[in-house]
Amino acid sequence: QLQLVESGGGLVQPGGSLRLSCAASGFTFDDYAISWFRQAPGKEREGVSCISRGGGRRNYIDSVKGRFTISRDSAKNTVYLQMNSLLSEDTAVYYCAAVLARPTLPGGCRYYGMESWGKGTLVTVSA
Repeated sequence: QLQLVESGGGLVQPGGSLRLSCAASGFTFDDYAISWFRQAPGKEREGVSCISRGGGRRNYIDSVKGRFTISRDSAKNTVYLQMNSLLSEDTAVYYCAAVLARPTLPGGCRYYGMESWGKGTLVTVSA
């Protein structure tokens, strides 16, 4: 059974940094692309960043480009989202999700049709 568990959220001041982790179990990690989503209070969930199963393709929404970095560690079955220069508008519950990418997934990763979701971790950016 696919399972994803997010961690690393918390309260941080504007301009600060956090690193989120998404630990995967119950499936062949290297067969799946992983995406990060977020949902702010009163807003719809949005895709933030995604990474292909091999890690060679990464995508970011415009609002986080240059500030967030996604990476994956196959030895630890974990995907990370390093978030720097955080803004108040980054406040949200962050979720990771997985989609099968073997033998291939157009674009390497995506923000729809995800097969498994974590329960989320709260990030609050406030002074």
